[in-house]
Amino acid sequence: MTVVAIIGGGFTGALTAWHLAWQTLDVQIIVIEPRDRLGAGLAYSTADPAHRINVPASRMTMRTDIADGLHRWIEAQGIALSPNSVTAEGALFPQRGVVADYVAQALAPDLAQGRIRHLRTRATGLTRTDRFRLTLENGTALEADHVVIATSHPPPALPASLAALRDDPRLIADPSDAAAITAAALTRRVMVLGTGLTSADVVASLDRQGFRGAILALSRRGQRSRGHAVGHPESDADFAVTPARTALWLLRRVRAEVARDAAHGLPWQAALDNVRRDGPAIWAALPQAERARLVHRLRVWWDVHRFRIAPQVEAVLDHLIAQDRLRIRAGHLIGIERDKAGLIVTWTPKGRTARREVFDRVILTTGPAHDRIIAGSPVLASAAIDGLLRADALGLGLDVTDGCRAVGATGAPVPDLWIAGPLARGHVGELMGIPEVTAHAELVASRVADAIAKDRPHTRTA
Repeated sequence: MTVVAIIGGGFTGALTAWHLAWQTLDVQIIVIEPRDRLGAGLAYSTADPAHRINVPASRMTMRTDIADGLHRWIEAQGIALSPNSVTAEGALFPQRGVVADYVAQALAPDLAQGRIRHLRTRATGLTRTDRFRLTLENGTALEADHVVIATSHPPPALPASLAALRDDPRLIADPSDAAAITAAALTRRVMVLGTGLTSADVVASLDRQGFRGAILALSRRGQRSRGHAVGHPESDADFAVTPARTALWLLRRVRAEVARDAAHGLPWQAALDNVRRDGPAIWAALPQAERARLVHRLRVWWDVHRFRIAPQVEAVLDHLIAQDRLRIRAGHLIGIERDKAGLIVTWTPKGRTARREVFDRVILTTGPAHDRIIAGSPVLASAAIDGLLRADALGLGLDVTDGCRAVGATGAPVPDLWIAGPLARGHVGELMGIPEVTAHAELVASRVADAIAKDRPHTRTA
């Protein structure tokens, strides 16, 4: 029996397994994921009620032919949503755990029938001779004919200047540590390093748990994630027709379309939604040098407009800012010193002189450590040593071709090794949102099924 091993069982890995299970026969699909259920991953395993999905449920799905799959499922199942989950316009922004429930229910039959197996462990090594060999954290090994890498980005890396504070509980390097965030909510002075989505989640969680003190959120540009606009007509902006060939041309075109939409009463979100829709065509048209320029100069602006926060979270931030209990500032962290009174932080506001402030907790939410995508993962580091993969040229993930085939150390595609989800975005472009991840999981599952069918024609069923 052909064995397909999927490394990582978050949303991407679970969907790849689910779609593959319905396209093949006599194939053993094994998902290697240490969490107790598939589909949760880091994003949807949180139990904090303040953590909500960042887009309406009508835009989240496990199938691209049903764009509002999550919304339909919630209504069909009669899922009881927490207070304030529905906006005045009727958009659903439930807690993130609901997504994990949605995926788990879909996978349950395949798991029960053995079409998909879940190994609750981690992959620590990947090599290849005639077949792939995966070394597992539980001390066993697994051989596979096809391997799909569906892991996500690594957690934030502790800055070298803070290495001496690694064991100080007042420095929270992992923002997903619920117990540490709960302890921080009992203090009065908190600094959050980073002002993006994770920062917003931390602030919302602190507020939910009764935090009554003051928060300083610091990043290089001091840009917070923007909110949603719902109920507006779609924009006519089309960025796929004669796509821009330079980052500057793209920027000017987006600004022009936003201005044109504004003249017709549309919010900026309308045009940006079309940028996201046309992302693959935009990315494909840009030469590598222009892709690098876009990532270097425009990525932060894209991120804060593209990765929006739920209305409930936005309301918390706006309320705290109005009360002068949340300051979002642009600046540079110089260093942090231990003191009995707290952590003494020296930082420089943009365009001003350095200042020192004392905080009870400092929470790191600076985003994935992209430069540690391979080095920070034992299984990816092992595969790289064996020549099976390499980082992409932009430092966004792993090098791929044809949208999902891994590129090895020699620059040639590695047969039967596939990359699913965000780690492929250096080649594909936009690959962080659920609609894009769902489409990519379908693509990978189809490519794997085609490869299996080529060798064993009777295995293909769809």
